[in-house]
Amino acid sequence: MAKKYVILDTETTGIGENDRIIQLGFMVLGAKEIEVHNEFYSSEVDISFEAMEVHGITPDMLEGKPSCVDSQAYRRLGELNLEENYLIIHNADFDIGMLEKEGFVNKMRVIDTLRVAKHVLPDEESHRLQYFRYKMGLYKEEQKEADKLGIVVKAHDAIGDVLILKLFLSKLKDVVTSTFVGENPVEKMVELTQTPIFEHYFRFGKYRGKALKEVAISDAAYLRWMLKNMENLDEDMRYSINKVLET
Repeated sequence: MAKKYVILDTETTGIGENDRIIQLGFMVLGAKEIEVHNEFYSSEVDISFEAMEVHGITPDMLEGKPSCVDSQAYRRLGELNLEENYLIIHNADFDIGMLEKEGFVNKMRVIDTLRVAKHVLPDEESHRLQYFRYKMGLYKEEQKEADKLGIVVKAHDAIGDVLILKLFLSKLKDVVTSTFVGENPVEKMVELTQTPIFEHYFRFGKYRGKALKEVAISDAAYLRWMLKNMENLDEDMRYSINKVLET
């Protein structure tokens, strides 16, 4: 059976612990024809106004819709959930975490394009998908691709973002290929997804914009305090602080 590549995005009622999926969009590559799935779902959790501001999904758009687990797209995702397939997401932890609330336990190999981009394009001002949409000129190609697949392009819409992600993936694969010559770029992206990222600079707090290596020299005690007291410290930042304290 040919390997399948599932490019996926969700829209949700918010980003809190109790929030749920209200739109699931994904594209399946690996066969002659590309499968496109895009569905809206009802939810017992109200959509926050902050979420509406981002994705534009309002309660009236969800009236009469099934729940996520009762949908055709969710069932198809379950059929695709095999170890030989690949799940491709920008900021995978968030979307996979949301799917887990719906009972989905991922078995696919994960490529997180956000993490891969941070590894191979470390000097970019941002690693958001919409940033790359403009920086890499993806917006010039998206309408032609959308017409071919019958997709309506909208920013911060699940299937619209999946389309952008498909275009971005192709560019990212080229960067990985040229950076890691002789290695399989798909397998390398899986590996990079699982590899800690060294954060060179603080992006928050009193040392925002300062190099970690500088702070390790001038205020190592603060870095040790962060490791001990900040339970929600990002794993990549925790890794990076430990690395600079070792040197």
